[in-house]
Amino acid sequence: MPRRCATRNDLMKPGYVYIMTNKNNTTLYVGVTSDLERRVKEHKSKKDPKSFTARYNLNKLVYHEAHQMIGDAIAREKQLKAGNRAKKMALIESINPEWQDLIIGDE
Repeated sequence: MPRRCATRNDLMKPGYVYIMTNKNNTTLYVGVTSDLERRVKEHKSKKDPKSFTARYNLNKLVYHEAHQMIGDAIAREKQLKAGNRAKKMALIESINPEWQDLIIGDE
């Protein structure tokens, strides 16, 4: 199903930036969504078996931040993706030093 273009109304909705990892914290994935709980459940259930998160078994939410507008979340996602691994790790450890799963959902 083709994705539709975002409307001005869509960009006014809240959004979340998040980081997922695997059991050994070796691979990081930065994403953005308007519904964090739903999106994390999709990652954990491997809704799209060919996706990056499914292929690398990224099923732990280790970081997230909320934004009032999804456009701001998208800009922050781009900023985080442009950063190196050390910066992402420091960000995670600033709120989650044990790298615990922040959403424990149905597996």
